[in-house]
Amino acid sequence: MPTSAETEQAAAVEHADLVDVIVQTSFATMAVLNRVAAEHDLSLTQLRVLAILRDRRLRMTELARYLGLDKSTMTGLVDRAEKRGLLRRARDPADGRAVDVFLSADGARAAERGHEQIARLLAPMTGTLSRADQHRVQILLAAMLSGRPG
Repeated sequence: MPTSAETEQAAAVEHADLVDVIVQTSFATMAVLNRVAAEHDLSLTQLRVLAILRDRRLRMTELARYLGLDKSTMTGLVDRAEKRGLLRRARDPADGRAVDVFLSADGARAAERGHEQIARLLAPMTGTLSRADQHRVQILLAAMLSGRPG
């Protein structure tokens, strides 16, 4: 029967192994995101904006919170994306003082192309899993993200 010290040591090794595989997966995912962003002449933050707004319209303040950016940085980011024709701004119909940000038609097309390309490039990793395992990984990753700081 293992001692409590041996049990703790085994748990520490398992945790270290988990951290290692999370980091390796993160690096592989970041390589894909960097590639897609570069191919579309976007920064990683711009790619994130397209992904976040792909299925929603947000207030500037909400988008800034998603990205962890301050107001001035957010304004510059949106200005540049708007000049490229990727985003639009409009007053919030429910609160005329608030400004909403949403994808333009070109931005929606770019977001969809980016999403498809990311899925295709991640397929060598995700495609090795059964549908049931893919679903389990999705649930586990969502649970991990819900506990993240920030």
